[in-house]
Amino acid sequence: MAASSDAAGQLRSAWRALAGQSRGDGWATIPLHTAAPCQVLAGRRFPGSEETLLVGFRTPLPPPASLPEGRGFRVERPPESFDRGHHWLALSRQPTGNLDLFSAMATDLIELLASARTADYDQLSRLFLVRIRTWQAFMEKDRSGILGLEAEIGLYGELLVVRELLDADITAPDAIESWRGPLDGLHDFELGTGAIEVKATMATAGFPATIWSIEQLDDTVRQPLFLAGIRLATNGTGRTLPELIAELRHLMRDQPEALTTFENRLLQAGYLHAFADHYLRRFTTVRMILLAIDSRFPRLTRAAVPAAITNLWYVIDLDLVPIPPTTLLDALHRLGSL
Repeated sequence: MAASSDAAGQLRSAWRALAGQSRGDGWATIPLHTAAPCQVLAGRRFPGSEETLLVGFRTPLPPPASLPEGRGFRVERPPESFDRGHHWLALSRQPTGNLDLFSAMATDLIELLASARTADYDQLSRLFLVRIRTWQAFMEKDRSGILGLEAEIGLYGELLVVRELLDADITAPDAIESWRGPLDGLHDFELGTGAIEVKATMATAGFPATIWSIEQLDDTVRQPLFLAGIRLATNGTGRTLPELIAELRHLMRDQPEALTTFENRLLQAGYLHAFADHYLRRFTTVRMILLAIDSRFPRLTRAAVPAAITNLWYVIDLDLVPIPPTTLLDALHRLGSL
């Protein structure tokens, strides 16, 4: 996290230095020293003195009407007279926006630009705008930036399955693209015509899996369908959530497109690198099972529930499911992924 600390420190120092330097209606700026292949400035937008990040590209940008607009921040195009040598985007914190979250977003965007392995300004600006829109979706959910215990366990479980897919020789782009949980998909992973739903728990009595909708275990929606049950425990020898994320990043280090998608999925899941130090729990995997969802599996489906019941949730004890588990390799063959 050293790079994050450096970028965040530069931003905060620049914003403090510019405080009170009102110039009427416009921006006061300080260049930032980054590895980004474009111009990056810290600034304040006056007359309101809002903290701002300005990024200059050498290729034309979308018209203002198509720019994203996020809760807690706004995106705008400075006038052409700002710097005729570049095409600029300015992200400014709105008065009601949380400064820590805005700083985390600005730092994340700087690191995205610095790590992008491209000299193509069109591609670079597209990556930048996609990331802003991902932040827009994050802000709209009114998140604090730190996952609660249940969400932390759920994300850890899904990332374990990502690791299992990579170990099974699923390519990184395919594995990350199949990961749909952070996109509020019906199932956590969609592979071929089927899916894998992941249920992680720290329960020590039974093996509870909470099913959140009638459709979630309905194999008429996607087929074949599997449920991965993961029992976790905490102790001093396990891995933290940031350590597991770092391990997956390392595995994808030579595949920048997959890594970019992975970073977007993490943000969509509510995980912010800037707050990694808050995740201190060390998890170990006590048990991981994979069960095929078929006629033998105890579940509620639309066909078995009266039409007047439009939604429900329920808990299944996986220890009591009377079918033997399968292997991931067998599941992937049935899904057509291998």
